[in-house]
Amino acid sequence: MPQSLVKNYIHLIFSTKHRQPLIHHPVETELHKYLGGICNNLECFPIKIGGYTDHIHILCSLSKKIALMKLLEEVKSHSSKWMKTKDESLKNFYWQDGYGAFSVNPSQLDVVANYIENQHEHHSKKTFQNEYRAFLKKYKVEYDEQYVWD
Repeated sequence: MPQSLVKNYIHLIFSTKHRQPLIHHPVETELHKYLGGICNNLECFPIKIGGYTDHIHILCSLSKKIALMKLLEEVKSHSSKWMKTKDESLKNFYWQDGYGAFSVNPSQLDVVANYIENQHEHHSKKTFQNEYRAFLKKYKVEYDEQYVWD
């Protein structure tokens, strides 16, 4: 086979350090665009980016040229540095050390994008921790609660 043909969709989820509610409008909108730019530069084309005050969701394709861990490293390090420049109150902004990454069936892209679009409404009823636990359960990820949060 002369070509390497790849199409992997991934749903990334990560929170601010200690789930601090630091992401607010108008920085929130700018942050989502900035994250999309990082993904584009890595050929991990964003489909939908959203979140709430304490976390981010990114739905994107995963480039065949980059490892998942490298994508997260680039996204988190560059956006963390960028956030610190946006306001004096964000000078100690950090992302959590860990992350969640879940594969998405192409037939479910609209469902996941819609879910990400409605994060503010969704989090009027559910905390980030409960949302994240639900993803871990849905994807049958075994975990130790003491190592999930930082």
